[in-house]
Amino acid sequence: MSSVGLTAAAAERIKSVVAAEPAGAGLRVAVEGGGCSGFQYEIAVDKTAKADDLVIERDGAKLFVDPVSLPFLLGSEVDWVDELIGAAFKVKNPNAKTSCGCGVSFSV
Repeated sequence: MSSVGLTAAAAERIKSVVAAEPAGAGLRVAVEGGGCSGFQYEIAVDKTAKADDLVIERDGAKLFVDPVSLPFLLGSEVDWVDELIGAAFKVKNPNAKTSCGCGVSFSV
């Protein structure tokens, strides 16, 4: 299974979100226990990558994934979706067996 992907739309949005942050800042995607389906995505701006992070770069944008979250995210793609009901980063995760209606939590 491949690593974690980042769409062009997500890369553009990451660059705009971290524009006011120090050089090297990026978006961190992590998986934590909780949510209505067992696991949930945590998405936040981080000023720097940690030494053991996987760093995915596209078009000048950086995505950080910690080694504990990586097995849950292998083969996933992070996208920026702008819809009538709202705009958000979405994780398209082939490892998720089920997910909640809002797409924030999932089970494996």
